[in-house]
Amino acid sequence: MTGIEEDKDSLVSLTASIVSANVSNSPMAVEDLCNMIKSVHTALSGLSGHEAEPISRREPAVPVRSSVKEDYIVCLEDGKKLKTLKRYLRARYQMSPEEYRAKWGLPADYPMAAPSYTNQRRELAHKIGVVCGRGRNPTLRIWASDIRR
Repeated sequence: MTGIEEDKDSLVSLTASIVSANVSNSPMAVEDLCNMIKSVHTALSGLSGHEAEPISRREPAVPVRSSVKEDYIVCLEDGKKLKTLKRYLRARYQMSPEEYRAKWGLPADYPMAAPSYTNQRRELAHKIGVVCGRGRNPTLRIWASDIRR
């Protein structure tokens, strides 16, 4: 027997198994039985034995190099211009920054906020005294009077 004949035999066998299982649970008219055999056989013959091809990587809405501008950052998913990306990704796509970076092949230091917005927040933090330094020896401003026992 050739491969094609074996495929036809297995297709007929599968069709018979499916139809007989269905008919054993619910009796039907002869015409309905014929239609069912045809539809099951057609459905099975339409299936290919090949595995599905892997999903091709989607193209970003904008090129990665032009996604970070001074005043905004562009979402690679849909091209929307935003000041911050983290919250938008979570709300819209249920995606963390790490998942987003992995999906688009971005480096770990790819920004999640526009540079001007980051600078503005940094200046504000320094102005109100929240940040004492970031580097080798960051210090925390705590006075003895602030500690209560």
